[in-house]
Amino acid sequence: MSVIGEPVCLAPVGDVCGEAALWCEAENALYWTDVNRFLIHRIKLADNSVQSWFFDEPVVSLALTDRDGTLLVAIGSRLLFWEPATDARRDHGFRLPGWPNVRLNDGRPDPLGNFWIGSMRNNVRADGTSGEAGGTEGILYRITPSGDVTEWVHGLAISNTLTWSPDGRKFYFGDSIPNIVRVYDVAENGDISGGQTFFEGFERGGPDGSAMDAEGYLWNARFGGRCIVRVAPSGEIDRVIEMPVQNITTCTFGGPDLKTLFVTTARLEAPESDRLAGGLYAIATEVTGQRENVFRCFGG
Repeated sequence: MSVIGEPVCLAPVGDVCGEAALWCEAENALYWTDVNRFLIHRIKLADNSVQSWFFDEPVVSLALTDRDGTLLVAIGSRLLFWEPATDARRDHGFRLPGWPNVRLNDGRPDPLGNFWIGSMRNNVRADGTSGEAGGTEGILYRITPSGDVTEWVHGLAISNTLTWSPDGRKFYFGDSIPNIVRVYDVAENGDISGGQTFFEGFERGGPDGSAMDAEGYLWNARFGGRCIVRVAPSGEIDRVIEMPVQNITTCTFGGPDLKTLFVTTARLEAPESDRLAGGLYAIATEVTGQRENVFRCFGG
């Protein structure tokens, strides 16, 4: 069992709903978002300085691309290419059918360079205040580097957790309201099949975003559960990492050795006693994470 340090709040930014933790090795920096405030943040580890950018819709997920200095940004209705150095932005081309009744949510590239992203009933109003989630309008999409879009899973409430096993043969995908993470078989061309129950019914909160370590263990953030749970490839709980705030939203490995787990949190629905709710946390571990996958859209 790996030794884990205490969670440290790196940036007490008070996010309404922090999400989309993304490690950028080239910048020695972590990017993340506040969905309800339409923000992207970046913290540079050299001096722990934080910079933020404002967008015109909820910012729900981020990904590296194969062009240096360009990120893929998913906002409520569509995908954008964004260059932080200049704040240049341009449409990718994908637009979500059904917006604004539904919106995009968690998303990540796969090992082949495709981008996978789920949708959900839109629970963020135009002014950033929260509405009601629920329903089963969500769909899991795959967008290829050439722009082809296919639908893979329907009937989702709140799509969360998109990550792949170290060998790329398993895909893990969750739905928060039914409190379940499923595992799918992955073919050589990236297609998924199966969808067996992997981890469900854990009583502490619901499954939000997840990270995968190099040993094939899933680290699942538990919204409302005040913890992160590390789950073995067998689906058994390896350990529970206690957190100082209630609502844990996403996590990813980063740092020079990929042994720091960066964790986003939310002050949405948090008790007043959670003084640092919505902050960005870091946890030192003795396991190594996986490098972020890259959306291979530019052919570089």
